[in-house]
Amino acid sequence: MVGIVIVSHSKKLAEGVRELAAQMVQGKVPLAVAAGIDDPENPLGTDAMQVYEAIASVYSDEGVIVLMDLGSALMSAEMALEFLPEELRDKVHLCEAPLVEGAIAAAVAAAAGSHIQQVMAEARGALVAKATQLGVAYNLTPLVPAPLSASPEEVRSLEEPETKKIHITVRNKLGLHARPAAKFVATAARFQSQIKVQNITKSTELVRADSINQVSTLGVRQGHELAITATGSDADEALAALQALVETNFGEVLPDVETQRRPDTQIHIPSSHHFLQGIPASNGVAIAPVFLYRPTPIDIQQYHVDDVEAEWQRLQVAIQIAHEEIEAVFSQASIQIGDAEAAIFDAHLLFLEDPVVLEAVQQRIFEQHYNAEAAWQAVVDELANNYRSIEDSYLQERVADVVDVGQRVLRLLTRFQSHIRISDDSHINFNLCEPAILIATDLSPSDTARLDPAKVLGICTTSGSPISHSAIIARRLGIPAIVGLPPEILQVADNTRLALDGESGRVWIEPEPDIQTALEAKRNAQQVAYQQALATAFSPAMTRDQKQIGVFANIGSIFDTQAALNLGAEGVGLFRTEFLYLERTTPPTEEEQLAVYQSIAQLLDTRPFIIRTLDVGGDKPIPYLNFPHETNPFLGWRGIRFCLDHPDIFKTQLRAILKASLGHQIKIMFPMIATVQEIQAAKAILKEVQAQLSQAGIPFDENMEVGIMVETPSAVVLADKLAAEVDFFSLGTNDLSQYVMAADRTHPRVAALVDALHPAVLRMIQQTVQAAHQAGIWVGLCGELAADPLAAPILLGLGLDEVSLNPQAIPGFKQAIAQLTMAQAQTIVASAMDQDSAADVRELIRKLSQH
Repeated sequence: MVGIVIVSHSKKLAEGVRELAAQMVQGKVPLAVAAGIDDPENPLGTDAMQVYEAIASVYSDEGVIVLMDLGSALMSAEMALEFLPEELRDKVHLCEAPLVEGAIAAAVAAAAGSHIQQVMAEARGALVAKATQLGVAYNLTPLVPAPLSASPEEVRSLEEPETKKIHITVRNKLGLHARPAAKFVATAARFQSQIKVQNITKSTELVRADSINQVSTLGVRQGHELAITATGSDADEALAALQALVETNFGEVLPDVETQRRPDTQIHIPSSHHFLQGIPASNGVAIAPVFLYRPTPIDIQQYHVDDVEAEWQRLQVAIQIAHEEIEAVFSQASIQIGDAEAAIFDAHLLFLEDPVVLEAVQQRIFEQHYNAEAAWQAVVDELANNYRSIEDSYLQERVADVVDVGQRVLRLLTRFQSHIRISDDSHINFNLCEPAILIATDLSPSDTARLDPAKVLGICTTSGSPISHSAIIARRLGIPAIVGLPPEILQVADNTRLALDGESGRVWIEPEPDIQTALEAKRNAQQVAYQQALATAFSPAMTRDQKQIGVFANIGSIFDTQAALNLGAEGVGLFRTEFLYLERTTPPTEEEQLAVYQSIAQLLDTRPFIIRTLDVGGDKPIPYLNFPHETNPFLGWRGIRFCLDHPDIFKTQLRAILKASLGHQIKIMFPMIATVQEIQAAKAILKEVQAQLSQAGIPFDENMEVGIMVETPSAVVLADKLAAEVDFFSLGTNDLSQYVMAADRTHPRVAALVDALHPAVLRMIQQTVQAAHQAGIWVGLCGELAADPLAAPILLGLGLDEVSLNPQAIPGFKQAIAQLTMAQAQTIVASAMDQDSAADVRELIRKLSQH
């Protein structure tokens, strides 16, 4: 986050400004003061060393802006810059904005996650609202004075920074659809240069590359040529990063999955009876009572506001909460539908950060004095209409995403509570007591991602299309869906029996017996065909020479458990308990946690069930746990470090796990272990809780296995010592990869380095497996690497005892194992260790797997 330094002759003045700015952003932004001098007789003045120390105290890679009052404050600030190393100096900016208004505006922009140039622009424009209210014309264009001795050429270079340009062709199948567009915008937003992009093939205008909506509306498809320009100090680096992103096809390995057709079952459906015809969106048959979803509209009233700063801040708070909510949806969706499809919600997050959207809303609030709800709604409506007017069916379907995000922020602004209720397992159940077919005008991607297929057996909507994100998610969830139905479907009364055929797009209201019989036969035939296709998934993962590896599932809810078992999971290798803590204002109680653990354990019966204790921090902060701002949260107060510092929260969870363990094969796993002392401390607290339960006469599994996540390089190096403390290891390759490669996996400039197939990471895995086996304990892997079928021979050859992965990836992994021999896998591993890069390892696997 951008840091802010306030330089003033008066210490009281500077501290007052800091207090005011801090209150506006609830203390989220690092603010420092450098003001006054240590002279009781003459306290007014500035000190360059004070300014230097203040800059150092709030410095981060995002940059620092320095605001000054007058006179020697500027000289002291300039002198302070001379004390800084050159590589840090470039990220510290002296800003000519007004001190009080500028500090407030800059703090609000920084809290919203804006980059340094946007923060400075907000600070410079801070007097607009005041000038507008007083009826004074105010020039927003910042003056950049040239040196007195500057030549005409130097003056021109100051006024017009050189613009760099590249041309590149997009090759991935769907072009800049939601996920690649999100990656493109996120990459562009990391740079200080002004970046624009144009679709040359369609002769569009240049648009801002940091705006998800402007980039999306370019209509970029496979084969289209882009022109990308960058103007600024890091223009070359920006263009290189964007070029690399496009040339690597935005990380897309497989083409997007279109509507999945199950095997033709050749069941004849009588057509003589009346039916409603819609558009097939997700295959399958459903027969059940109707539930009509009638969302209560949000009534927005426009009114005049005087305190525009407060109104803008109110919107910022709503946007921040919306951001946290979408991150929760994204995390849950990544388990349910896979990381590739869950990336849809990356675009939702970027919509909240879109500078074009925010600037338009800000203009309505500050210049037209709209209330936040009216300003936000006006901009969202305008943007949605822009999408609707584009002659591109794919882009027209993005309207649903715009409306989805827009409605989320409006609900927060108005404190609106929908009648949709979130159930204990974090899925929308629409107040359903029995399974039903859901009828609605439309469903948002967020709502669809939360549907429980055990409760919602089918979806019928009058709007939407087969290529909408909601349809894609429904297919991933396996829920039959039909879109584009006639409006009369909305007149059907609740509990009316309905039948739908997702393959033909037909819906029958109160189906006749012969129709129902035919549809039931088709449904049964499809289920048989599906089970046959999954036959290998329900068999052990066995090589051709009879070497077996355990295959378990990563889950986040009760629903995920049943879905995993349906896809051939042999147990649960990772239960991410942090999902129990999301979308709440207080931590879950012991009773609430116990109910969830017991429900999952009952579904699993005696199958293994590994519960990871609370793993928060880093990319998974939880607001009510009061995580401080951290310069690098991935290296900060997270995982076991947080739990050891909050024994009350930790003990509550351990008690619930222990109480659920009796009669089941529950195992406990501690995350982010970096030292022997940490696992010893965690085990000591566990023993304390066990003793308390024993004393109270509460039974539990006294032989429950205890393990750790191996996800830090120190844990690999200390694996022999850590193995003496636990019963098993589980390798978390997502974090291990970024720590081994010293690269933040969320940072577009370096994320490509974070690849678990890099030989450096593979050697770490190999070292861990060898240490575990020498100590007589088993070792598994629960990172995303296991979900890549290409990695199957590597994981087998490394000697892992089990893997745990996204449920949807289980059939593919088992199928890959069935095609291998142990000798073949070991040969691939031996060669992989000698490669120079992850790309070389992948090419090696492809080549050797063909022989």
